[in-house]
Amino acid sequence: MTSTASPPTAASSSKPAPGTDRPIEIVPSVLPADFSKLGEECAALADAGVDRIQWDVMDGQFVPNLTFGPDVIAACRNATDVPFEAHLMVERPEELAHLYVEAGCQMLIVHAESTKHLHRTLGSIRELGAQPAVALNPSTPPEDVRYVLELCDMVLVMTVNPGFGGQAYIAEMEPKVATLRRWITEAGLDCDIEVDGGIGSATIAGAASAGANVLVAGSALYRDPEGLAHAVSELRATATAAATT
Repeated sequence: MTSTASPPTAASSSKPAPGTDRPIEIVPSVLPADFSKLGEECAALADAGVDRIQWDVMDGQFVPNLTFGPDVIAACRNATDVPFEAHLMVERPEELAHLYVEAGCQMLIVHAESTKHLHRTLGSIRELGAQPAVALNPSTPPEDVRYVLELCDMVLVMTVNPGFGGQAYIAEMEPKVATLRRWITEAGLDCDIEVDGGIGSATIAGAASAGANVLVAGSALYRDPEGLAHAVSELRATATAAATT
């Protein structure tokens, strides 16, 4: 039976009004973490100053890998008050969404390619009490989500093909980010743009300057010889500088 845990209340947001510069957020993927002590790893990430923690949920069908179920996430929920987001790389996410909300995730990200009824699925996530977000694979055009942007708190642009960590950043996704940022700004929507895949010190500036304000990093955080806190601080500073120039 899945453990049920009430999501902690996120800290009050200081987001600027839509259409202005949005604060940079650093969100780690736990894929490179030590799976034998995930609760401790989540606590360490919180201590390092991350804004959220991302759980890459893979079902072996939508992507060729298997990772975390809701029980694993629920078991880590009491380790930190930092919000959780579940990146649902699964077929038919609408059938599983409630399990990840019950496990303690404040945000659920579903792929535009994974469900026949994207509009309905995003609405149902909101009804469950979570923040809805939509993700786009590299080959998926931004037009596929243009008419659901008003339902989303965030759009995720994949800068690698989903399924595995440690892949190279696809810089050709930056124009997609810029297009989405323009549409969101023109419509006056309160919507973040996240990028995920290959984010590190050499790539984060390009993503931020294109219009992404939420940056997912995995390998780059864990490989920093000076530790997680240094990596988070450096990535945030680089992205902030790129976004404001």
